[in-house]
Amino acid sequence: QVQLVESGGGLVQTGDSLRVSCGVAGGTFGGWLMGFFRQAPGKERTFVAAIAWRGGATRYADSVKGRFTISRDYRENALVLQMRSLKPEDTAVYYCAARGPKDATWKDPREYDYWGQGTQVTVSS
Repeated sequence: QVQLVESGGGLVQTGDSLRVSCGVAGGTFGGWLMGFFRQAPGKERTFVAAIAWRGGATRYADSVKGRFTISRDYRENALVLQMRSLKPEDTAVYYCAARGPKDATWKDPREYDYWGQGTQVTVSS
């Protein structure tokens, strides 16, 4: 059974940096896609970033390009989202997600099969 366990997040100020990690276990992920989504109160869950576990190709939401970096930590078997220059509008619960190989958009949360429990990121102004 695939398991995603998140850590990190917290309360920071505008302009600060923060890192969210997602430990992945329970499978072999060679052809998988891993990503982060976020959900603010009263809003839909939206795409943040994704990475191909093998090969490392990445995609980002326009709102985070140049500020966020998604990466793989093979030694820790984890997915990492490094966030810089944080803004109040980045405040949300951040979820990691994973799916097996399929021909589908990277940005639709409905195309992902496994989810972490979520971690709160709050950016104060």
